[in-house]
Amino acid sequence: MKRLTVLTAAILLALTTQVAAAGPAPSTAPASSTAGPAIDFRGSLQSIDGFGFSMAFQRADLLHGARGLGPAKRREVLDLLLSKEKGAGLSILRLGIGSSTDRVYDHMPTILPADPGGPDAPPTYVWDGWDGGQVWLAKEAKAYGVQRFYADAWSAPAFMKSNGSENNGGELLPAWRRAYANYLVQYAKFYEREGIGITDLGFTNEPDWTASYASMRFTPQQAVDFLKVLGPTVRASGLKTGVVCCDAAGWDRQVAFTEAIEEDPEADRAVGTVTGHRYSGPAAVPQPTDKHVWMSEWSPDGTTWNENWDDGSGYDGLSVAADIQNTLTVGNANAYVYWTGASIGATRGLIRLADPGDDYRVSKRYWALAAFSRFIRPGAVRVPVTNADPALRVTAFRNADGSRVIEILNTGTTETSAAFTLRGGHDRHPDAYVTDRTRSITPSDVGSVHGTTLTTTLAPRALTTIVLD
Repeated sequence: MKRLTVLTAAILLALTTQVAAAGPAPSTAPASSTAGPAIDFRGSLQSIDGFGFSMAFQRADLLHGARGLGPAKRREVLDLLLSKEKGAGLSILRLGIGSSTDRVYDHMPTILPADPGGPDAPPTYVWDGWDGGQVWLAKEAKAYGVQRFYADAWSAPAFMKSNGSENNGGELLPAWRRAYANYLVQYAKFYEREGIGITDLGFTNEPDWTASYASMRFTPQQAVDFLKVLGPTVRASGLKTGVVCCDAAGWDRQVAFTEAIEEDPEADRAVGTVTGHRYSGPAAVPQPTDKHVWMSEWSPDGTTWNENWDDGSGYDGLSVAADIQNTLTVGNANAYVYWTGASIGATRGLIRLADPGDDYRVSKRYWALAAFSRFIRPGAVRVPVTNADPALRVTAFRNADGSRVIEILNTGTTETSAAFTLRGGHDRHPDAYVTDRTRSITPSDVGSVHGTTLTTTLAPRALTTIVLD
């Protein structure tokens, strides 16, 4: 969803309160029976599929240079988003399946611009191999090592809908369900032709919210009914893609869709991953499912571009760091997909591109996300943490390569020290990185290990990332 000024002041206040609150996000299990702060790297909570971003609505074309960004700066931005060594190492790319019949900026062109004459008539698909720059970006992402490509539709083509428009909601007409399922599969096949395997396929974006731009409504039951068509269609296609659902605008609103899927065996079989946004407020509960769950879109709102780390606005870097912590712990999410990687103007994205020009700016929101995504890799497992200091929000992870990562967000206004008992792994002098008002994943000598005790010095209102091999 494109959000520039949609969130209400109440939601911003709720998020700001979440960041400022003393209480850390709770772990779902104790680290050990021993009293005191501890991190149990032997334990396992949820696995992590990755961290991601989107460049839908022709944002990928901007990155390619549509407004003047040159090759050298373009590579710098790609490195920031995708490089594990130089940047955030984001590992999920969310693609937008278009429904527009034009190529106006901020629209996504459809692969079926004309009504074939009815739901049973042979469609005439159109493929330009560009898709608003997304094909190029997907190929770049694959070269950086990205393996998860998540394609999602905001709307079906206008002629398939009850309101005859790609915009302003409307519902998918029941007679067009099979044709729409075929349409989504064909989009994935076009990408396969380009050498990109769509691993995750979605048919709806925010079905609980009507937007003035591309949007389409589904009730939970309507989503279930369509899944009974889409699931078999995808399975019969030979594509190695999983179906996701339902990208509700609110994490709390997604619960009704998740419950409806879980209660229907055929729909349940169709869905591989549950997806939800969190624009209506922070993730307050886990989704009621044993499937993998992705927080598949969010960015904080605001009326101006913001590069700050901690300004109390609710859309600064500290707010994003707190939201990631909360979504992974309280929401038990397996992935965290930020909305826009880079855009222009008063963007809530991670990076602002010049409009026009050959330049860009980087926000502290970017560094907040990068402090997680660079070090916590796909296949990692969140591990149990106990923490005695209510000002500290602590999460910890064990990567598949054996490295261990601890993320400590000090929400207090003074420097503090903390000592954690470590369970599992062979410890040495830790690598530590600090992100705050003046530092951005800056190597810092703020931690040491003696025996099984990790001692850290934590700057105020700062995120400290500790990596143990």
